[in-house]
Amino acid sequence: MFSEFNNVLLKTKPLKPELTDFKSAPWCFNGHFHTICASLFFRPSHASFKRVKIDTPDGDFLNLDRIHRSPDAPVLILLHGLEGSSGRYYIQNLASQMAFFGYNVVAMNFRSCGGEMNQTRRFYHSGEYEDLQTVCKWIETQYPDSIQIAAGFSLGGSVLLNYLNHFSDESLIQAFAAVSVPYDLYRGSVNLQNGFNRLYDYQFLITLRDKLQQKRRIFEDLPAFYGSTLFEFDDQVTAPVHGFKDAEDYYNQCSSAFFLDRISKPGLLIHSREDPLCPFDYIPMDDIHQNPYLTACFTERGGHVGYWSMPPGWMERTICQYFNMILNRLEDASNPNDFTP
Repeated sequence: MFSEFNNVLLKTKPLKPELTDFKSAPWCFNGHFHTICASLFFRPSHASFKRVKIDTPDGDFLNLDRIHRSPDAPVLILLHGLEGSSGRYYIQNLASQMAFFGYNVVAMNFRSCGGEMNQTRRFYHSGEYEDLQTVCKWIETQYPDSIQIAAGFSLGGSVLLNYLNHFSDESLIQAFAAVSVPYDLYRGSVNLQNGFNRLYDYQFLITLRDKLQQKRRIFEDLPAFYGSTLFEFDDQVTAPVHGFKDAEDYYNQCSSAFFLDRISKPGLLIHSREDPLCPFDYIPMDDIHQNPYLTACFTERGGHVGYWSMPPGWMERTICQYFNMILNRLEDASNPNDFTP
């Protein structure tokens, strides 16, 4: 429905929401505290999800968690981070907020995530856009008159940007938000090997090792893992399982830093200057500021997908406000002659 408005958006000034300043919770006095406190101690809203299992073209399945509000309301797709699920606090909070305002919500669990191991050799990775397309097509059958929008967090944001780059104007997603994205996958992976960040690296590897061991009982030809870092896991397992030569080839092909200038859907990019996992210095600033579709929301505080604010809920309110603004402007553009930025 809204593909005809892409040229209208491109000809206007960049869409800038009136964003509220992020006010940090006083006990989160650096990026690590935001990242860890929000993950461990923040009590999320309880989203009233109903689980739906859909088939994939390669004989596997995806577990989706859905909130249905109206057959013609916009559908928000949510994509979690590395080794996360639809149960993560940021997914639950945003799902609850958007459902409250009448949006349908579909939270995607990547393969092997969400409490059930998938059935094929493959897992998921930062550039896996085919499964997202499967979800978008399923939504199209369930909500044929609805606009699809999406929000991705960390790795989920990378998946979302890869999808938008690959499908371009043919994308079924019409607007997006991406939070704490690892724009440069190589530098981000190496960064996890430094100092306190080794804790995050270690935590990711606990579940990744366990899943690989489970899979190897069924698929004995899967590569073994002998390393101690996420980079080594990507080099020995993620890359060969998903058709890449090695970790560097995987990172080079899937890093959104190399194609942000080609994104042609309106999107909000949220990132903290104190993000410990995906340092602010790795962001391709020129490409973001020169792309008229992209709106940057860069905060001083917030950590990595943390954003424990006072009062709580800044991230959810900001994303909801952005989507409301975009959809209102696109509706106003039903007559392009009347469209104003």
